[in-house]
Amino acid sequence: MDTSTFAAVASFVTLAKTPNLLLPPNPFSCLPRPRASLAVCCANSHASPPPPSPLPRAASDEEEVAPPRLRLRRIAEEFRALPEADRAHRLLAYAAALPRLTEADRVAANRVMGCVAQVWLLGRCDGAGHMLFAADSDSELSRGYCSCLVSALDGARPEEVLDVDTADLAPLGVAAGARSRANTWHNVLVGMKKLARAAIAAREGRPRGEPFPSLVIGRDGAVRAQGSYAEAQAMFLSPDQSKIAKLVNTLMERKIGIVAHFYMDPEVQGILTAAKRQWPHIHISDSLAMADSAVQMAEAGCKYIAVLGVDFMSENVRAILDQAGFNKVDVYRMSSEQIGCSLADAASSSAYTHFLKAASRSSPSLHVIYINTSLETKAHTHELVPTITCTSSNVVATILQAFSQIPDLNVWYGPDSYMGANIADLFKRMAIMSDEEIAEIHPDHNRKTISSLLPRLHYYQNGNCIVHDMFGHEVVEKIKEEYCDAFLTAHFEVPGEMFSLSMEAKTRGMGVVGSTQNILDFIKNHLKQALDRNVDDHLQFVLGTESGMITSIVAAVRKLFDSYESSEDGANIEVEIVFPVSRDSVSKTSVDDSHDFGSSVTNDLEQITIVPGVVSGEGCSIHGGCASCPYMKMNSLGSLLNVCQQLPDEDNILSVYQASRLNAKTSYGKLVAEVGCEPILHMRHFQATKRLPDKLVYQAIHGNGGESS
Repeated sequence: MDTSTFAAVASFVTLAKTPNLLLPPNPFSCLPRPRASLAVCCANSHASPPPPSPLPRAASDEEEVAPPRLRLRRIAEEFRALPEADRAHRLLAYAAALPRLTEADRVAANRVMGCVAQVWLLGRCDGAGHMLFAADSDSELSRGYCSCLVSALDGARPEEVLDVDTADLAPLGVAAGARSRANTWHNVLVGMKKLARAAIAAREGRPRGEPFPSLVIGRDGAVRAQGSYAEAQAMFLSPDQSKIAKLVNTLMERKIGIVAHFYMDPEVQGILTAAKRQWPHIHISDSLAMADSAVQMAEAGCKYIAVLGVDFMSENVRAILDQAGFNKVDVYRMSSEQIGCSLADAASSSAYTHFLKAASRSSPSLHVIYINTSLETKAHTHELVPTITCTSSNVVATILQAFSQIPDLNVWYGPDSYMGANIADLFKRMAIMSDEEIAEIHPDHNRKTISSLLPRLHYYQNGNCIVHDMFGHEVVEKIKEEYCDAFLTAHFEVPGEMFSLSMEAKTRGMGVVGSTQNILDFIKNHLKQALDRNVDDHLQFVLGTESGMITSIVAAVRKLFDSYESSEDGANIEVEIVFPVSRDSVSKTSVDDSHDFGSSVTNDLEQITIVPGVVSGEGCSIHGGCASCPYMKMNSLGSLLNVCQQLPDEDNILSVYQASRLNAKTSYGKLVAEVGCEPILHMRHFQATKRLPDKLVYQAIHGNGGESS
């Protein structure tokens, strides 16, 4: 920190330590400021009324030793006591009392992310063990926020800073009104807490831990890898041109379309992303959009579809193509072996059947099943309990709409236990929100309806994604310690601690919880905002999902950079993607079983000891594991070329690679493919109309009775 900055705020710090002046009723009354600031204030005084009169308050012995948290609450009381029209003026009064930072300190390294305006924060611990803070902004309202926080927390011990809760800041948002402005309170406080944690670590002699591996994408599109794990990801962002040409020629010659999931191996994704510029029938997305893209490719004349994903994805593509009338378009998987999925396996277990049999005895009931399950599972569960599929981006809306449309409904969600627990946690949070805030999420709900549905929401207890299972306690603690001021992204399938951390970040505009597409859109939106501001910036995102997404993220970031005309006046903007990888490759911690119908059935996860990755590299387990799905990585570039080059398969060599049609029948004698597609069609109806179809509502109330179509 520039020493002149602390010299400029020395008197400000002294006042913060003076007991009777910890909370000046009017910041103009005693906080010194440079003459230049005073001149500016006087020059503009005709444009707005003077600050409100000081609030009468007598000093007391208690006030002499008031802890920072109490100081902050008193500032909140000060604002609450003022007429609404005067609150912004008082905030501007605090702003005028805050010393300016020097230009040397108003740099990107000191920026507070997530604020509408530019905000800079500095801090250190003095020899007596007290935190010294300085802050500034190019917005007067934001300066007022900073001034309040500095006056309350400057001179406090690090532990006292950590003791301040974001809930203490709630009343302060009334000064500016807009939620985006109020986020400044929260994000500056988070930055202060990060500095306090660092001070405690230094005092205790704890060395700073190794940072998570990351990739930094510059304005020119260049990628800088930090850590060996990141280097392994970056290797394939500029793929071999000969491999691209070989693949493109094969696809064009044989009219092959490719649908791939975001979690593909980085080498495969790098080549597919580059190949798409020459052959448009390549699509990388989450699982829901894969089948729709395959239909579009068939409509465009593709004779074959190669599916790079797990087996339930190729099954789904096959069934949807058949429904669309493209029975002659062949669908191929990328391995002769089974490409499994821990979630899909959990839903096909006897324990899951037991869970749904209990559901079938509770009327009315609706089963909401995650899209990442097999068609066979969807078919059998639909005959047990009326079923609708969901994705991580529409699950909350689906469940809320179901409760709204069907009185006294019981909802049974599965098979992802973490997502189920996160949904329940989200609804508990909603139950203490205002009716107006709840209506923004769903117009038919309020505090009363949300509270009443909580005991009627059930979720399965023994299913999880082996990758998202890694984002547990160790990872969360490191994020809290070193990345709390970064943008946090989390898939809805992550464990509760990571979910809660990202939800807290979301409340201050710094986080997203949702699907892979939601995460990608969140990163793109914040980059676009930075490009529109056109000031130097470093956007740091913690990637709380499978690392395979990095290829799509880099491609999207580069595309956005290219869409803005570069010039000599263009700001230096960087995007950093952080991989929060656990020390352990696979978590052995069981999911909390506090809800009904739990099961102790052994999960296939327990049989996996190593998740493929960079052996003993940074960001990976000591056993060689990384935040990477072993099933998805069975879709190699070699397999893709092997399958494509042997098409058309006149000698039936590729029969084991072909996604076969499900000709099996359910217990009621119906085709699995037909019954299994019905929950998907129910979801599509909901997406189009925002209401559950009448047929599904009838089934939920009266039961299927063996009739699902």
